Amino acid sequence: MAALVISLMIQWPATAMASQAPSTTPIVIAAMTDKMSAKAKEAEGKLESAYGEITGDPGHQIKGKAKQVQASAMNAKEAVKDGAKAMARKASDASDKLADKIK
Repeated sequence: MAALVISLMIQWPATAMASQAPSTTPIVIAAMTDKMSAKAKEAEGKLESAYGEITGDPGHQIKGKAKQVQASAMNAKEAVKDGAKAMARKASDASDKLADKIK
């Protein structure tokens, strides 16, 4: 079941990306891949944790929770990267406006 969920998650962005401009595609695909990896890891963790709860296996429960924590860290990393990109864009826009005023 996890393989089905992951395969569906991988196929959707690939079709959505077909309409992107070629110059931005590599960057966008890399960002989407990192975010998809985090979502896949989270889904995998939830499935493994649920399996552990159903079977009463604490080992699977712990491994599932650990994968969910790893996914949270991956999501936090992506949020920091997105924030840094947004700040860089704002700084670039501000410098462009300042340059226009000087002309």
